Amino acid sequence: MNDATHSTTLTHDFDIARIRADFPILAQRIRGKKLVFLDSAASAQKPRAVIDAMRNAMETQYANVHRGLHWMSERTTDAYEAVRDAIATLMNARDRSEVVITRNVTESLNLMAHSYGRGVLQPGQAVVISAMEHHSNIVPWQLLRDDRGIELRVAPISDAGELDMDAFEALLADGKVGLVSMTHMSNVLGTVTPAERIVRIAHAYGAKVLFDGAQAVVHRRIDVQALDCDFYAWTGHKLYGPTGIGVLWGRRELLDRMPPFLGGGEMISSVSYEKSTWAEVPHKFEAGTPPILEGIGLKAAIDYVQTIGYQAIAAREASLVDHALARLDAVPGVRILGRAQDRGGVVAFALDKAHAHDVATLLDRQGIAVRAGHHCAEPLMHRFGLESTARASFGIYTTHEEIDFLADALARVREFFT
Repeated sequence: MNDATHSTTLTHDFDIARIRADFPILAQRIRGKKLVFLDSAASAQKPRAVIDAMRNAMETQYANVHRGLHWMSERTTDAYEAVRDAIATLMNARDRSEVVITRNVTESLNLMAHSYGRGVLQPGQAVVISAMEHHSNIVPWQLLRDDRGIELRVAPISDAGELDMDAFEALLADGKVGLVSMTHMSNVLGTVTPAERIVRIAHAYGAKVLFDGAQAVVHRRIDVQALDCDFYAWTGHKLYGPTGIGVLWGRRELLDRMPPFLGGGEMISSVSYEKSTWAEVPHKFEAGTPPILEGIGLKAAIDYVQTIGYQAIAAREASLVDHALARLDAVPGVRILGRAQDRGGVVAFALDKAHAHDVATLLDRQGIAVRAGHHCAEPLMHRFGLESTARASFGIYTTHEEIDFLADALARVREFFT
């Protein structure tokens, strides 16, 4: 089966051959085999537009930003700050000042736990997360709990991998929850949580809402005004941009209430030995030299994704997911985690009689790259009675033929172990 078979289900704008040609790394052969890259949820490959933008900045204009008065600094500052505008547009933020640039989504979530958790939440209040969170949305809240006496509550999920909405609401019923911090799309199950409903319920009980959108922003358009959430975090390297740059969007009135996360240059208004005062949001949260080249690269990545369009991306992904579930279900001994009705392009699976690491190693010998382990979600693995799984995850360059390669290779791996 090949991609031509599925052409009627996709928009005319999605030219998979052209898109794959934009990613030079995909032309490689691995161990003499055609590269089948199915690990985009960990970190996506980069299009030429991103590579060229960063190289051009280094070759023609690089200087530190904000401080300099010379031509190079001014030009680079404009190029760097353009990413803030691009992010605000991408997320439909009310104002560019609501966009805080971080190093990754983990830093964004730690910023929230430190600044909102320690500066706004009060002892005796609670934070609610779900049973399908990445460690980045668990550990910072545990540190806050142990340091400040904030209670941590966990909303359960069903066997299908969907949030138990009745149980979630029950956790908020006593009015003590100050913040709900939850994934918008699971990096293991592919589950897309009902974000609008989560926000409505949380707000009804007086809680603010933060979404970890590291996966979701890759697969669907995020409109923070339509979601009506209070904070939203994501990372650049999963959205076909470089590593080392992340995003925290927050309502301006809430960001104004929060104390700084890191201290040093750029985040100050004035400094004396007796006292320091802070810069305005967002710079209050952006201490030190920012990720300049990474910002330029992320701007190029955002432009690239928007050229393709989220509608086309979503239609393509739905076809890939349906095909993957059908093909993997047909392989004897494969157990797929999560059967949510609303899901993105992530499929975690276990193969009977084989450890996930062995599965990944044997797939690699056939040129197929998948993830193996607990995917930084150990509590979720334990919820399903497993220590680890293999995970195939899709990007805009993934083809139906690659999924067929995976299914056929898994059948051979199972034969090897049996």
